[in-house]
Formats: sequence, C-alpha cells, structure tokens
Amino acid sequence: MKYKKILGLMAVSALASVAHAKTYVLTDVNKGIEQGNWQIAGQNFKVQQQILHGGKQEGSKVITITSPNFSIALSPTRGMGLLHADGNGVHLGWNSPVKEVVNPAYMNLESRNGLGWLEGFNEMVVRCGYEWTGHPVTADGQIYTLHGKAQNTPASYVEVQIDDQAPHAIHIRGLIKESTFKKADLQTMTELTYVPGETSFKLHDVLTNQADYAHDYQIIYHSNFSQPILEEGAQFLAPVSEVSPFNDYAVKGLDTWKTYLGPTKGFDEMVFNLKPLADAKGQTLAALINKAGTKGVSIEFNTSQLPVLTLWKNTDTLKQGYVTGIEPGTSYAYPVTIERAQKRVKQLQPGQSVTFDLTYSLLSNANQIKQTQQRIDSIQSKQKVSVVNTPMAKE
Repeated sequence: MKYKKILGLMAVSALASVAHAKTYVLTDVNKGIEQGNWQIAGQNFKVQQQILHGGKQEGSKVITITSPNFSIALSPTRGMGLLHADGNGVHLGWNSPVKEVVNPAYMNLESRNGLGWLEGFNEMVVRCGYEWTGHPVTADGQIYTLHGKAQNTPASYVEVQIDDQAPHAIHIRGLIKESTFKKADLQTMTELTYVPGETSFKLHDVLTNQADYAHDYQIIYHSNFSQPILEEGAQFLAPVSEVSPFNDYAVKGLDTWKTYLGPTKGFDEMVFNLKPLADAKGQTLAALINKAGTKGVSIEFNTSQLPVLTLWKNTDTLKQGYVTGIEPGTSYAYPVTIERAQKRVKQLQPGQSVTFDLTYSLLSNANQIKQTQQRIDSIQSKQKVSVVNTPMAKE
C-alpha cells in the first residue's frame, strides 16, 4: 500500500505540472516489469536504456538522453546517479580510475573499513544519503559506511515521461528504497527533468519516511567536475558567509581555497566547509569556471532545503582522479556522530516528506559566466567572508 501511495502522489504531482504526457514504465518490481534495452525518439531528442555486460558492470542499466547540443547519462542501477553530461564541446563529469558502471551486486560497502563505496565512485552527481552520509564510523552497534547506501541501491520503479506539448520536456523518475526490518523505511522518488535543446537540467527529489516511527536523514549532492573546466587557475564561485577547513590538512589551503592547482602528484583531498548565502527566496548558486572565464558549470539550490555547502578539492594526477566536488547538503562530510552532536542531522516524522530541488547549468561562453558572476556578487553584496582557521570538528 505504501508503494502504491508513493506512485499515486507522484502521478498527482505529474498531472498538476503536465497536462498531457506519455509515460513509459521501464521498471516496476511490483508488476514484474523490466523493459531491458529500450528507446524512444522524438523530432529533436532520443531517450535510450541500455543493459551493460562484462566485468563489474554486468547487468547495470544506463539511461541516456540525447538532443542536438546536449546529452545526459544516468544509471537506475546506481541510485539514479548521473554519470556525465556533455554539451557544446564541454564534458561535465570526471575521469575516475573506476571505469565501469559498477553493479551494486559487486560492491561491499563495509570493505576497507567502511570505504568500499569508493570502488564504484565515478559519477558526476551522487546522492550521498539518505539514511546517513559522511565519513565512515562505527557507532550504535553498526558501521555507518561512507556516504550511505542510496547510490548503491537499484531503483525499484523507473519511468520516462515525455510531455506531448512543446517543448516536450523529458522527465525520468526512479524510486530508491532504503528499507530495513526494524531500522528504516526511507523512500526517495527522484526526478530529472530536461527540456530538449537546453544546456541545463533540474533534479526534484522527494524523500518520504514510510515507517511508523520518526527517523533521521541526511543528504549531500556530491557533484563532481574535471577537465576541461577544472585546470590550473580555475575558480570556484559562491556567495558565502563563512569558510572553514574540514581538517588540519585543509588549513594550509585557506589562502587559496577559491582557486585550483593543475594535476599535482601527492596532493591529498582538501575539503572546506562553507555557509552559503541566499537571496530573499532562499535561492543560491555555486559555480566552477575555467581560468579564461570561457566555460564553466553552475548549481542552483535552495538553502531552506540544503543549508550547507562543501567544497572538495582533489587535484591529484589525471590517472588518480583529478576532480573537484561542489556539494550542497543538509550535512557536512563528517561522520554522522559528529553531525548529530552539532545538530545538523534532520528528522522526518512518520509519513512526512521533504523535497530537494537543484538546477545544473552548463556555462559555455563568457556572457553566461558574467551573468552567473553578477548574480553571485548580488547575493554576496557587501557581506564579507569570515575565514575560520580551525576545523569545526575533529574525527
């Protein structure tokens, strides 16, 4: 019944926003539906699902949206995570040493003292959560593994909905169930919306506590980018009131926290905790731009939903994984025990839902970057950034 309730609410929401649309169900565990390889094409778009074979990606599914100037790939097998996006000659994503779309059946999240999550990590956007997130820790008689389980949970329901009326927006929805006997029943209906011809897309996720008891939740939208935007002299832009180092290693990078090195052997990951500023409606954005200011990417989000922002700088060698992460969330990346102690872990009552909305935009020319910079400057206004020299917590 709870499953039907979620689909019913989803249908009502879809009807409210889309008067006429065609819906194609690709996966439904309750009805035994599994479409396998599948595709649909319109005048200026194609949506395709492919089943992968071989190695650790055996059985993984990838859905690709292709339009004349933009494409997006995501995996229902890996928590509806976004693998990459490409447009106007710019690649959004990164080149991880993990080359395959690893099927969670081959993952052991508790390996490497709770760091097993890294053995599948190669996506552009990873949902870290929702039952917990952050660095691994053993507490409460269990191992809280790195960044939770949602990203390694195959979707139980997947549908593609295409608006009949122009501009024929494409909606891809997937249900992620974190259901464990005596523990939790958190279910997230994820949604990606893309309008063919545009170089941006939206995420709209609804997390619901389906249990009869209240339950904690956390989420970090781990959004990862590399070349050709990330390079020596690239810049991070965001309106913030405060920046602090995640740990002692990051202290020495405070003076240059907004800029990047080129690939640097021996560079350990450097993380900064940010407190984002927002406009009167709670909207804010963060961006990464290349040195010349000619290409970049931005993420817009609402601080009432995602109140904190993490900046992850991993400018190691190209083969090791040259990447930076822009990470809006409800929590920083500290273990759940620290986040609880510092009152950042949130809670859902039985039957309660919470939504998360983000917009990802490719910036492919200097004018788009200028407009993004102006908007960030407007939110920042005259408020100075407070630079805190000590970490807010120690693991």
